[in-house]
Amino acid sequence: MPKNVQNTFTDEQLAHLKIAIGARQWGNHAVDCRGVVKLFKYRYYYVLLAGRNRRELSTKEQKIARFTQALILSIAANFIILFILLVLYLFKSTLGIDIFEGYSFGVWSWFKGLFN
Repeated sequence: MPKNVQNTFTDEQLAHLKIAIGARQWGNHAVDCRGVVKLFKYRYYYVLLAGRNRRELSTKEQKIARFTQALILSIAANFIILFILLVLYLFKSTLGIDIFEGYSFGVWSWFKGLFN
């Protein structure tokens, strides 16, 4: 801002400017990632904010939040269970244990092929 414009503000105007600018602050977040990406002749900005939600949620927002939490939890639980089953299957195959004689899922041969 040029000095001549800066000097024309009264204390009252400055106080109102500080209130207007202060109202736009987002506060502290656990994750606050901001940046600019230049593509061709344009520049685009991105903002990623994450942190504890301090807002009061409506009933509809609470239902959506619970559904989303249940969905994420079930996906994570399924991933963990499948990973544990894979590790147990590979451990069983390492020991040479055959549960069904003459049948294989092909996981052990695939896993061994990764290291050849």
